[in-house]
Amino acid sequence: MDNDGPSRTALITAYARAYHQIADRPLIFTDPLAARLLGVTAAELTELGTPTTDYLDLVVSDRSRRLFFASRARFAEDAVAAAIAAGVRQVVILGAGLDTFAYRNPHPDLRVFEVDHPATQAWKRERLVAAGIDRPETLTFVPVDFETQTLAAGLESSGFTRTDPAVFVWLGVVFYLTPNAAHATLEYIAGQAEPVEVVFDYLQPADSDEDRAHQQARADRLADAGEPVFSYFTPDDIAAQLRALGFTDLEDHSAPDLITGYLDGSARFGGEPPRALRANRILRASR
Repeated sequence: MDNDGPSRTALITAYARAYHQIADRPLIFTDPLAARLLGVTAAELTELGTPTTDYLDLVVSDRSRRLFFASRARFAEDAVAAAIAAGVRQVVILGAGLDTFAYRNPHPDLRVFEVDHPATQAWKRERLVAAGIDRPETLTFVPVDFETQTLAAGLESSGFTRTDPAVFVWLGVVFYLTPNAAHATLEYIAGQAEPVEVVFDYLQPADSDEDRAHQQARADRLADAGEPVFSYFTPDDIAAQLRALGFTDLEDHSAPDLITGYLDGSARFGGEPPRALRANRILRASR
């Protein structure tokens, strides 16, 4: 990532969520703060929604990708809402990027911890001020540079309570980690006081030559942008890891199935799911 600001993928996710608010009906996910945080108008978003050779424009203009970004955010926040209803009062957003949940959080007794690279957080805090979005007292920024600091140390120094239940949201991150690094984070989460829950998305390996070529081209684009992909998991592999860590309740969805479920079957992909979504999956695990 650029040490002067957010990663390219964090920006892409935020722009896609913002454009979803004006381009897609019905809405899967409502986020009135996404465009404000980015500092863009509806007209500027519409211009970005026109396909060009720029990767940001390509992703934002791709309806299937937009719907997945919206669906994974909805899935995560639905899981958070259920955890809150069950009494959980700590939410950790790992790799928070330009996420806006903490600023829409309606629960005055819910503590939200945003974990991210210091440069991303510094840029985000500047944007929050410029956009006139207040920082709630329930939010704690946890800047962690994983090259020099551990997640455990960062959260411990922020007032996070290890002995209380928590839900962890971890979107758009796992595939940029090595399998060992991803497992270490899951191991840390599994050590939280019960009940504990984690929601994360991951990439599964392609199973055809055509899909492998598409997956490789996508990985090459990300590597050129300084964000190489390091891990792929099959659903069986990731389920086995989670069960070995003590997680007993798993819910795993492919991207097309998740989108179709939120649109009540009206996604209209027609035939095979879009190639851009075939590798994407999202999972909720609790213990």
